[in-house]
Amino acid sequence: MTQKAITALNGAPDLYAALRASGFGPDDLDRIVVEVDAPTRARLGAVDQGLLRAVLRGGSSAASPLRAALQMATVMPLFRPDIGAAGHMALPTGGQRPDMPAFSDRAFDTWFADQTVTYGLGLYGENRTVYATAQFADAASPERRTVHLGIDVFAPAGTPMFAPLAGRVRHVTYNADPLDYGNTLILDHDLNGLTFHTLYGHLGSTLPDLLAPGDTVAQGQLIAHLGDWGENGGWAPHVHFQIMTTMLEQTQGNFFGVGHSSLWDIWAEICPDPNLILRLPDAAFRV
Repeated sequence: MTQKAITALNGAPDLYAALRASGFGPDDLDRIVVEVDAPTRARLGAVDQGLLRAVLRGGSSAASPLRAALQMATVMPLFRPDIGAAGHMALPTGGQRPDMPAFSDRAFDTWFADQTVTYGLGLYGENRTVYATAQFADAASPERRTVHLGIDVFAPAGTPMFAPLAGRVRHVTYNADPLDYGNTLILDHDLNGLTFHTLYGHLGSTLPDLLAPGDTVAQGQLIAHLGDWGENGGWAPHVHFQIMTTMLEQTQGNFFGVGHSSLWDIWAEICPDPNLILRLPDAAFRV
């Protein structure tokens, strides 16, 4: 590690890009944080250190074996009836459905009911302009986190949801910020020695009555109900379903639901496609 390389980080507008170009590895982070100037140190310190290490590493080596293991695993449906066996439609937010209200607009409920399908699907990997507020920014870069890391499944409030895989409850939390997850469940899983996590956001207030941290969850067990507007962060009723190969350094019952477009290769390794579990055909996500 040279002083010249350290100096190049000082004051960089986009520290993620600067770290990627630096040639440093994840084991260098602690020294980087010590040797950069004070303003840059403060910016780096305000960001999840696990994410910074992932940027320096170039991703998470756990993703590829986990993808292979999930493809072979026996999973249970998240909903009953299963999404693939019922009427469903893709709900992209890029204007493909010009008459569709925003998911944060209460008019969405009436619009969705008029579609006469059981489930609506919000897309993994979609770049969404709705995430333009300061809530989706951080100190390391002016770039907002706008790329969706989960799959949304829309259905009426109160719809029950079931564990697709056995696990253990890591967090039962209420994330109260506007447009946050509201009631949130995070499960830990072990699949043939591979550990990973699943997140279920925007749930109903029945969640704390169903599960508590440390509880063992059986495959197919009732785990939650979809929340209504006042309990799910201010969204049309749905679940945000996400896989994480690592919790990074998040310890408060929350996790990033959207990532930076410029770091998509990193985020896709941290949060692989949840359709590995839902197992819907590609056509389910197209208009």
